[in-house]
This record gives sequence, C-alpha cells and structure tokens, in this order.
Amino acid sequence: MRYFLHLAYDGTQYHGWQHQPNTVTVQRELDRCLSQVLRQPVYSLGSGRTDSGVHASHQVAHFDAELPDTLDLETLLYRLNRALPRDIRAQAVHPVPDQAHARYDAKYRTYEYHVRLVPDPFSPNFSLYLDRAPDVAAMNQAAAMLLGTHDFTSFSKVKGSEKHYVCTCVEAGWHEVPGGLVFRIRANRFVRGMVRLVVGTLLTVGRGKMTPEEFGQVFTSLNRVHASGAALANGLFLCRVEYPAELVAGIDLPIGLPYFSKV
Repeated sequence: MRYFLHLAYDGTQYHGWQHQPNTVTVQRELDRCLSQVLRQPVYSLGSGRTDSGVHASHQVAHFDAELPDTLDLETLLYRLNRALPRDIRAQAVHPVPDQAHARYDAKYRTYEYHVRLVPDPFSPNFSLYLDRAPDVAAMNQAAAMLLGTHDFTSFSKVKGSEKHYVCTCVEAGWHEVPGGLVFRIRANRFVRGMVRLVVGTLLTVGRGKMTPEEFGQVFTSLNRVHASGAALANGLFLCRVEYPAELVAGIDLPIGLPYFSKV
C-alpha cells in the first residue's frame, strides 16, 4: 500500500534531500528509519530535492509498505519520530491510491527565503544576515516580472538535469517582518537552484547594483552567466506542497510555514 508522509527538517547537517553515495542525506535517514520501524525495506520518494543546507517546514514523500495489523498510523508516526534524528520530524502519514505520486501529483510548491536585518544569535542556521536594509520596493518591482509562465534558464544551475526550464509562477514577493524580510515564491515547479539564484539576483537589485529593468534583461536573456551568485542555502525553506484535494481529504496537514514566520 502507498502512503504520503509529511515531514519537516533542519537541513544544516545534511547534504540535501536525495540519496548520495557515502554521505548523509535526509532521504537516506528517512528510509533507514522507516525500514527499521516497519522491519522491511522501504524507499521513499520526495516531492522535490532540496540542496545541501536547505530546510523544509513541509516536505512530502511517498513510500510503499505493508503495515502489520497491530500497527496503526498514529503508532507508526510515534515510532518513526523516536527513530529519526532530532532534526527530522514526521508530521502526518496517510494512505493514498497506489498511483499517487509525491512529486508528479504536486500542484504547487512554495519556498521562503528569510533575511535578518538585526543581529540575532539564534538564527544563523535559518536566515541570511544583512547589515544594511535592501530596497524592498525595487526588489518587488523586479520580482513581479517572475509572475506567469516563463523560461527560467537564467536562474538555473549549470548542467542541470531538467528536460525543460519553463515554470508557472503565481506568487513572488518580499514581505517585511519584525527584524527582517521574507521572500515567498509559489510555482507549479522549480528548476534546480532556481530560488537561491532568484534571491541572490534580487538582493543585487536591493543593494542598488542592478536596476529592476536590468533584472528583467537578465531573466529574458536565458543565460545563466548574467545572474548574480546564489544566495546562501541556510535562509531557504521548502514550506508548502499542495496536492489535489482528493489526495489529502480529511488530513490535518501541517501549516507549512517556519514557526518564526510572521508573513
């Protein structure tokens, strides 16, 4: 039987989501613990791949397993969290049709990038610190150009594995929060490295080193070399994955936003 597992993790100590040889990843730890709890080989597949150091306050993975009659889902969740490292938490688990797919059935994904503008000893692993406030109006003028269906080649990693770079972006903007800023972007899909490259280039606009018009030229050039460097991984969260209602009907889903988000 197939199940959807909703989880959150602090990505600081992990080399991303996806299995990699001879290194610790979130997926590797999840599969190890699921296999341990269920006493059978279990292999998960996530809604998307977060890079090394990137966090998730709402990730979704599916897995196939035969649960013994004596193990209900609430007990599975409890035992899984006891087995998992403390920086990975399972939030909900529920059955889905056998053909349901955590990646391909996702309608939208939302990412947030957190920036702190005041010294904060508690947030270095979860935000980018700037000692000067950027121009939010200019950054939002530039971010508005991302809305709609576009080719995001300019904001993709070199030698990416994507078959195409077209994404439909339905939300993109900076929000002021106490002591900082949050950039939120929601789209049907994301290409590898896209959010961090977008944020890095928008912050260049915010520092006055690029105009919104020049940002638009970078975007439409379809040339990665014109974009600024990628923003650091520590400020980025995958914070919401959305599915058709019938796949999550009646499920008490996690809110999906970082606990310190005020947007």
